Amino acid sequence: MEVAGIGVKLNKIYSKNTLASRLTGFGYSTIISVAPMFVVIGAVLLMQILLGFSRVGYAVRELYSCTVLYIFIFSLLTASPFNAVLSKYLSDIIYLDRYDDILPCYYVGLAANIIFSAVFGIVFCVREYVVGQVDPVFVLLGYCGYVALTLTFYSMLYLSICKVYPIISGFFTIGMTITVLLSLVLVHLFRVSVIYAMLASLDVGFLVIAGLEYALVKSYFRENSGKYREVFRYFKKYFPLVLTNFLYTLGLYMHNFVFWTTDMHMVVAKSFVCMTSYDMATCLAMFTNLSASVIFISRVEMHFHERYKAYSEAVTGGRGMDIRETKSRMFEQLSDELVNLVRIQFIVTVMVFFLCMIFMPQFGFGGLVMQIYPCLTVGYFILFVMYAAIIFLYYFNDLKGAVLTALSFVLATLVGSFVSTHLTPMWYGIGLVFGAFVGWTVSYFRLRWVERMLDIHIFCKGNLMKRGEGAMPSNLVYERGKERKNV
Repeated sequence: MEVAGIGVKLNKIYSKNTLASRLTGFGYSTIISVAPMFVVIGAVLLMQILLGFSRVGYAVRELYSCTVLYIFIFSLLTASPFNAVLSKYLSDIIYLDRYDDILPCYYVGLAANIIFSAVFGIVFCVREYVVGQVDPVFVLLGYCGYVALTLTFYSMLYLSICKVYPIISGFFTIGMTITVLLSLVLVHLFRVSVIYAMLASLDVGFLVIAGLEYALVKSYFRENSGKYREVFRYFKKYFPLVLTNFLYTLGLYMHNFVFWTTDMHMVVAKSFVCMTSYDMATCLAMFTNLSASVIFISRVEMHFHERYKAYSEAVTGGRGMDIRETKSRMFEQLSDELVNLVRIQFIVTVMVFFLCMIFMPQFGFGGLVMQIYPCLTVGYFILFVMYAAIIFLYYFNDLKGAVLTALSFVLATLVGSFVSTHLTPMWYGIGLVFGAFVGWTVSYFRLRWVERMLDIHIFCKGNLMKRGEGAMPSNLVYERGKERKNV
């Protein structure tokens, strides 16, 4: 399997050490990492323009918009408990060159995702049909889109491990091209209603992407060891990863959920709840800071991973002096990466923020949306830096610290968001700012604790004698006047 990491390519680009090479490297990492999301957004907007979505009735437009919003939010939320553990399992077996264990992991994770997601989806769709009186065909299309996107995100996990980002982007481009073309055919040739055509086309596009991803996974990993139980044991062993990833994903939308309970919310078909202005501001703020994940991934692969590897090699076969030196260099690099992430992302965020403030009102995003947007931008800025700290906690196997960080983030965001609902619109996003800051603070002090306790964690964890079960042996070691006995 000839797969090169993103860091290899970026090293070649950045090695020229010029302004142009840095801009090229940033552009390359952005395109291959977040292109799928922009391709989907572009396809949705293009369909709306070509099909005259603005001329559709207001109630129908809101029903479609809420359906798409819920498909994206809850497909991510229901998949989050599994992906972190599966990613850990994949990393371990790839490190051990046990590629025949990947398909069992894929099938177990696929079944868990489908079952878990399907249950929640069915419950909601039944309510949408019974209480909301929504057309069953539209309900079915929404449910199919939800399941298809769940499959798409799930298979992306395996391909991301393989670092085939350009291929993933290509799959999304193919799928969304089919989506746009199919919507035109359904509306103009078969005279299908606009919202039905758009939703059905999205379903087909996501299914195409999921099918292409599955085919590529099968082409890379053809052998199946049949070791399914080992995957389940990983879920038991690394259950804190389940909690951390779920809590972090929940925290991304917790502030939205809080504002959905206020008197400013809107209810569609007695089933969908949203607050359009706040949700749109959230989307803009998240995109403003999205490059943080790209910057972090590229820099960790290029710099920190080498220091981490050097420390690991020193632990397994180096001198005490080498261990201390590599440890010191590793944590110096960790601090540098966090500082550089904040510095670079601050520049990017400020630039994107001013562009949005100038141009977005011209595209209809003004008023309340732009009042809420600045505070949420600050919140997501801190949030993505906090997630970088969580990744470093994963590096040192501090799962307890990761759970504490995610839990403190969710609880603080929940409390802060309830308080912010009583403030003016300019401060609606302060709940996310407060939650992200609390989470970052916990993660920072936890990393400092890891630095102090790392030697104990590495060298004092384990047992000199193999553990077993049975009667406790006698504590008698020696009797005066008798031969010494080995008990």
